[in-house]
Amino acid sequence: MGGPTTYDARRGELTTYFDRTAADAWARLTSDAPVSRIRATVRAGRDAMRANLLAWLPEDLTGARLLDAGCGTGALAVEAARRGAAVVAIDVSPTLVGLARERLPEIAGPGRVEFRVGDMLDPALGRFDHVVAMDSLIHYRAADIVRALAALAPRTAGSLLVTVAPRTALLTLMHAAGKLFPKGDRAPAIVPITEAALRRRIAGEPALADFAVARTRRIDSGFYLSNAIALTRALSSFSAGAHVEAGHSGQGDEDRAATPQNEARVPSPVRERDRVRGPEPSGEATAVPRRRCVPSVEFSSLTPTLSRTGEGARSGSRPTPDAGLSSNELSSRPLTEGEGR
Repeated sequence: MGGPTTYDARRGELTTYFDRTAADAWARLTSDAPVSRIRATVRAGRDAMRANLLAWLPEDLTGARLLDAGCGTGALAVEAARRGAAVVAIDVSPTLVGLARERLPEIAGPGRVEFRVGDMLDPALGRFDHVVAMDSLIHYRAADIVRALAALAPRTAGSLLVTVAPRTALLTLMHAAGKLFPKGDRAPAIVPITEAALRRRIAGEPALADFAVARTRRIDSGFYLSNAIALTRALSSFSAGAHVEAGHSGQGDEDRAATPQNEARVPSPVRERDRVRGPEPSGEATAVPRRRCVPSVEFSSLTPTLSRTGEGARSGSRPTPDAGLSSNELSSRPLTEGEGR
């Protein structure tokens, strides 16, 4: 019990990689600087995913406390603060957090961002109304992802928004191919996970008994592929009188509501406007409209290779690795715990 867990071991690998090997590439990807066509699809995909997760949050976050778990260079944290949230933005990479602090703009209104270096699961971070982990858990196994959610759930009053790498034939092949390279040359690989398998693990985790999968959405942009999942607290079980510190008690090609028609209406200590909204109740089931909300770049089945930058090779293409990237990064994946927004 006292030894390092697979989560701890993986986090250590990601810290080394993203704070040393990939820091420059990540800084460029998250800026307005010109990038290769491959990385341009990754940038567009990340922008679309960030917009999707923000759309799942309340438009007015005044008084809410939000954890940006794996904040990277801080783009999502800044947008949440502009809506009024008190954001704790944490990442394992001191280099990326330093860059986020340098880029932090003036924020009008009550919102603010506090950047920290450390583990997103640290209990000392306190309680939150919402937790967002964009591409920060994609390098972990399904079991570790669910354990992470279970650690965050008791301290979350409203919603847990996370992204995972969906299991596709191509992504699975890339994952296997990456293991053929010498270990020292590998970028940390992402771990493809089926949504059905993840749902089963979530349903079987006692610490997540009060949460339900409200909706999911996949973003597919060239070399970026990620699946967003929204878990919302479905029962009035957040301890009565337990207030969130510094706060209150608080859609690509696929956008699926996964809760019953009236689930989003279950009373809870979270303000109604602060929960991820599901369909309104009605006499009969209504189809969730499919909306196109993708960047104007060529989309195809992604192969996120190269952690954080998602750079990689697709079947039938032979991209030339960018400077600073190992040959194996073309068989890796995109982001991780600092994978930031």
